[in-house]
Amino acid sequence: MECSRRFTTYERMEETPLRVVKKDGSRVPFDRSQILRGMLKACEKRPVSMEDLEKITSGIERRLTEMFDREVGSKYIGQLVMEELKKLDQVAYVRFASVYREFKDVEQFIFELKPFLEKKGGA
Repeated sequence: MECSRRFTTYERMEETPLRVVKKDGSRVPFDRSQILRGMLKACEKRPVSMEDLEKITSGIERRLTEMFDREVGSKYIGQLVMEELKKLDQVAYVRFASVYREFKDVEQFIFELKPFLEKKGGA
C-alpha cells in the first residue's frame, strides 16, 4: 500500500515592527504609549479629553506605519505630536515644545509664542 503525502505551504508575511531612531542614534521599538504619555504631561490641567489624545495617538501611529517600513526618527514623531497639539490646545503645545525642543531660555519661549500673540492681536 502506497502512502501519499500532501504538503501545503502557507506564506506568512512577517510584520517588522517599526523602530524609532533616538537623538543619540540608538534604536528602540515604537511604543504608542510614549506618545500618549508625553501628550498627557503637556495637557495636564488643560481642558483636553482623553478621547482626543487617543485619537491623535492613533492617527500618528497610522501615519507612521503608512509612511515608514522599518525606522522613523524621534524628531519626526515629535513634529507630528506638536502639529496636533498646536491645533488642540496652545498651552499644551508650548509645554510640549519646550521639553521637546529643550528650550534653554525665555527668548525661545517668546519665539514660540510670537505667532499666537500676533494672530490674537491681528484678530
